[in-house]
Amino acid sequence: MMEKEELNRGFGLWSSLALVIGTIIGSGIFFKQGAVLQTAGSTSSALLAWLAGGILTLTAGMTVAEVGSQMTETGGLYLYLTKLYGKTIGFLSGWMQVVFYGPAMMGAIASYFGLLFTALFNLPIAWSIPIGMVGLGFIGLVNSLPNTTSAFFQVVTTTIKLMPIIGLIIFGLFFGQHDALGQTVTSISNSHAGGFGVAVLATLFAYDGWVTLANISGEIKNPQKTLPKAIIYGLLVVIVAYVGVSFGTFSSLGGNEIVAYGNQATMHVAEAAFGLWGGRLLTLAILISLLGTLNGKVVSFPRVCYAMAKQGDFPFAKFFGSVHAKSKTPNGAIWLMIGIGYVMMWVTDPNKLTDYAVFITFLFYILALVGCFILRHRDPKGEKRTFSMPLYPWIPIVAILGSIYVEVSEIFNDLQGIAISVIIVVLGLPVYYWLNHRKSK
Repeated sequence: MMEKEELNRGFGLWSSLALVIGTIIGSGIFFKQGAVLQTAGSTSSALLAWLAGGILTLTAGMTVAEVGSQMTETGGLYLYLTKLYGKTIGFLSGWMQVVFYGPAMMGAIASYFGLLFTALFNLPIAWSIPIGMVGLGFIGLVNSLPNTTSAFFQVVTTTIKLMPIIGLIIFGLFFGQHDALGQTVTSISNSHAGGFGVAVLATLFAYDGWVTLANISGEIKNPQKTLPKAIIYGLLVVIVAYVGVSFGTFSSLGGNEIVAYGNQATMHVAEAAFGLWGGRLLTLAILISLLGTLNGKVVSFPRVCYAMAKQGDFPFAKFFGSVHAKSKTPNGAIWLMIGIGYVMMWVTDPNKLTDYAVFITFLFYILALVGCFILRHRDPKGEKRTFSMPLYPWIPIVAILGSIYVEVSEIFNDLQGIAISVIIVVLGLPVYYWLNHRKSK
């Protein structure tokens, strides 16, 4: 008798919580301080931007957690939007994640890893991309083993990455020599001044990753209860960490210094706090943090490809919709997306693509947020809901309005980039119609 091919429910509450925290906290909180401050114009506005980005993410997370608690299969947004709006919208959301958003995020994070690795060990910068590819390939191998391995890896890396964050917060709070609030940045150039909305958008790259847990519902133990708890508790931890690190950085350095240091601002705080070796230890912790973030992406996004293929909504569906007989992991989907990420690392700038991808992803997020009202209308008594968000309907309203505000800000800031992201998603329509034509035959 052949063993049924299905995913293994290897993620409990702690590993799910670690996946949320570990996937979100990567490099953004360490590298985005200067960019957010320069765009916001003052330390007070920058702190508010980090807080607003966190609140927006939390309200969105709570709303999607309610939606996800009613749909417990693997697939995340692809599954949600298919059931809410039909197969065309669902397919486009999945297509966007598989061929664009997921690989771009993997490529960008792997590129950061390669750059930091070469800087830490004084290697030629030309080695950064090959080293980044090795790092991404290593995570691919981890995820090709039973998912209890990737779950354990996520818990370990998340624990390690929280240590320097706690250290930076404590140093800024008790040993900082500057006023964290009220400093005005005087060296803003017009090319970087985008306003508060664009500053919030810049923080969203650092907050990105919370929805990845929804993509693996089929591998979570008791997902109806575990999914909402992990998303909400995980986001609360991240908000405290991000606002705390920002406050500590602003307390330790002057505003104009932070802008001048750019990506290296947090490194200078670490060196001031713990000496030269402290800065190197922070770099090492960030490298481990990036591997944890990569692990979360590789755990999550290939499950969308797998779910699409299971429904016949992806080319070579039989191959990409299968799991390995022993590991019970969708290895074909995993290595497909890693391969696309490799190509992006060599032929384009994944960092720029991630900025474009955030905009288009939020369009699908908004549809999922509106879906909360649709499901409440379909089930007014809540008989199918295992989790109901507090303060309904204000939580989803805040999430929707905040998302629209960020989208409008980005439209005025980078219309060309938005056009590119929309075109990439629309290119999925011919594939969708071709697949439907084949299925109809």
